[in-house]
Amino acid sequence: MEIRISVRSFVEFLLRSGDIDNRRSSGSEDAMAEGVRIHRMIQRRMGAEYQAEVQMAETVLYPKYSIVIEGRADGIIDDGKNGRVVVDEIKSTYRELKKISAPFPEHLAQAKCYAYIYAKQHKLDEIGVRMTYCNIDTEEIKYFHENFRFSSLKKWFGNLLEQYKKWADFECDWKEKRQESIERIAFPFAYREGQKQLVGYVYQTIHEHKKLFMEAPTGVGKTISTMYPAIKSIGEGKADKLFYLTAKTVTGTVARDTLDLLRKKGLSFKSVVITAKEKICPLDECRCNPENCPYARGHYDRINDAVYDLLTHEDAFERETILKYALNHEVCPFEMGLDISLFSDGIICDYNYLFDPRAHLRRFFSEGIKGAYLFLIDEAHNLVERGREMYSAALVKEDFLKLREVIKPYSPYLARLSGKCNKELLSYKKECEEYLILESHGNFIAACNKLHGAINNYLDDHEECPVKEELLNYYFEISAFLETYDRMDEKHYVTYTGYDENECFFIKEFCVDPSEELKQCMDKGVAAILFSATFLPIQYYKSLLGGTKEDYEVYARSTFPPERQIQLIGHEVTSKYTRRCEIEYLNIARYIYSLVNAKAGKYMVFFPSHAFLENVYRAFDDLYGEMDDMYLLAQRSYMKEDEREAFLDYFLNGEEVDFEGKILMDVLVEEEGKEGTDIENEEMYRKREDILLAEEAAESRSGTIIGFCVLGGIFGEGIDLRNDSLIGAIIVGTGLPQVCPEREILKRHFEQTGEDGFDYAYKYPGMNKVLQAAGRVIRTAEDVGIVALLDERFMQRGYRKMFPAEWQNIRPVTMENAGVAAADFWERFSDEGV
Repeated sequence: MEIRISVRSFVEFLLRSGDIDNRRSSGSEDAMAEGVRIHRMIQRRMGAEYQAEVQMAETVLYPKYSIVIEGRADGIIDDGKNGRVVVDEIKSTYRELKKISAPFPEHLAQAKCYAYIYAKQHKLDEIGVRMTYCNIDTEEIKYFHENFRFSSLKKWFGNLLEQYKKWADFECDWKEKRQESIERIAFPFAYREGQKQLVGYVYQTIHEHKKLFMEAPTGVGKTISTMYPAIKSIGEGKADKLFYLTAKTVTGTVARDTLDLLRKKGLSFKSVVITAKEKICPLDECRCNPENCPYARGHYDRINDAVYDLLTHEDAFERETILKYALNHEVCPFEMGLDISLFSDGIICDYNYLFDPRAHLRRFFSEGIKGAYLFLIDEAHNLVERGREMYSAALVKEDFLKLREVIKPYSPYLARLSGKCNKELLSYKKECEEYLILESHGNFIAACNKLHGAINNYLDDHEECPVKEELLNYYFEISAFLETYDRMDEKHYVTYTGYDENECFFIKEFCVDPSEELKQCMDKGVAAILFSATFLPIQYYKSLLGGTKEDYEVYARSTFPPERQIQLIGHEVTSKYTRRCEIEYLNIARYIYSLVNAKAGKYMVFFPSHAFLENVYRAFDDLYGEMDDMYLLAQRSYMKEDEREAFLDYFLNGEEVDFEGKILMDVLVEEEGKEGTDIENEEMYRKREDILLAEEAAESRSGTIIGFCVLGGIFGEGIDLRNDSLIGAIIVGTGLPQVCPEREILKRHFEQTGEDGFDYAYKYPGMNKVLQAAGRVIRTAEDVGIVALLDERFMQRGYRKMFPAEWQNIRPVTMENAGVAAADFWERFSDEGV
């Protein structure tokens, strides 16, 4: 059996001690993309005797297993003349080099590992280590040299191995148990139609080390159909670790439940759910430093014992379990969750732990080495926009003015540098009306670099600065911008300036096409399976999510009977801006009423924006507000988690809800928090009465509840409303994103690359929201329901070709006959008691 660990993780795991202090990087840590740039710059300057990026590994044999410690040395210097060899370890920093008097221990330890491996493989009695520190701002370089006898390195390395052996022994015993259980485990259900072929596609993709783009409608069992063959592949040695990556907590829950099911069937498989720091921190405020957090104080002195305790007593490492052990050992639960991932077979986490350059799991993805990882990427349609967000960065002109005022009493020098950045942006602002695409950054990057380095030096010298927290926030924002600048290219990025919703001026490095960045991340594993219920058109997603011609795509047909859903197209209305008026809102309200009046039940109506929702809500309330058996709820522009749950309770189970502070129907009052007039207070009273009536309707299961929601919002995807929890989704408009500078930039970019710019920027993202909302209706084979599309554009061929294959009962309707068509549909199922 082979146990693999990177040099970096090996060293950090064994040699760490002391406190967590995340107030700022030590200044010695590579600054991601900037670090890469510095590495390459130094490596290019070296002579012919310098070998850059030398991959190496040391295999240590034990009776039952072998440990492979692998990594990539920044450089090997071998002039071939005097026989002297030097391992070069490069670290970039914003810290002033005069303040670095010796190499950081963890950095020197990495270099010594490489020195040992190289010396052993080349039979050297002696080898040198050069620690190269380079200031990112000035590109000044400082070297530290040290020579080692191979015999001393061998003893030092042997001591590390002895410390690690306890962990390797456990891992070996566990993996034997895991592999035996995987061999025995069978698919836990009877295969649905086409599901066995789906499992086969996933297995083949893993076997061939490719990517699979899978359109998997609700009902095909996509989670088990991807997870089962992935686990089987691990059992056959095709991979060693499974990452299940999600955009939302709810999809991660499905993956967790699937693993729990397989464990009940006999699978031995350790899994961790990585929870965001803010959600797992036991304190009221996350302040990760020894002064403010008792769990940060001495964390590294206790963490390995805590991890071993958890590892040897549990298999499912979820939030509550991690928190329990962390508190017992007085360590940070968030950091403990990250550490336990090293020994987990499955890792369930957000996209950013693989893809985000500022948040990825360094334990697995920082060495530049391909790991034995499988990536299962759920709801992957979300990854296009998430990718753009993760690889973009912006700075706001007004923030530099705020920084100048904040820091001026303490450092006039930093205030001047902040003013310089503001001045550079001011020159762009004078030329910008709505937005302006820039061909270059001019002097702005140099000004940012200088400010960034100066803040770093100031924080080194002024640990007790009264405005430290504010200064750190600016520091990290500038860091993100500079890192993005070093990573960007003309093919995938556009730099532009514009104004935000507060009329503040900003500059943004906008990743228009995240495909290359996403591909590089997925290439760090063996294979990637990307799946979604709404992956149409597949080539659009494949091109933007890092797919190649060699990668596979498959459409998994729904196993649900298509006759149990009807798709009605109301073609007399539209959400087009040119048609938005009171008459249009009233007509849409009439469509909605005729559809929901055909059968009492629970419906959701989806709108392109909150403003549109409010207008139609008012129109509907004016026409039908006095109906005793019809109760309305409306999604707010911002809802806390408990308010979302209260909203869904009406649809899921009709349980009684405590309404204190949870008034959902607030669309009639546009400005929250202002003093209520008599009229407004009367409206609020009306709303409370209506909610109480809705509660009564939910409890008695009589009447009709209509939820007014926003397309692409919190209720538009990721919720599972089965049976009579939802019997209809009415979708108003084609979901086109609002016209804005970024959408226009995307349109222009894709037109220049030969694609249909409107489709890429507007139509495809809009239709995805439509299809996601429609997918809330049919969740099981027993469900029956209607999907109504209210917009004349759905009659166009360009839209209808994006309808799913399982939509086989499409019928255009008018305001007059929509209710009749819906009633006729429901009549077919009257024998079932539907």
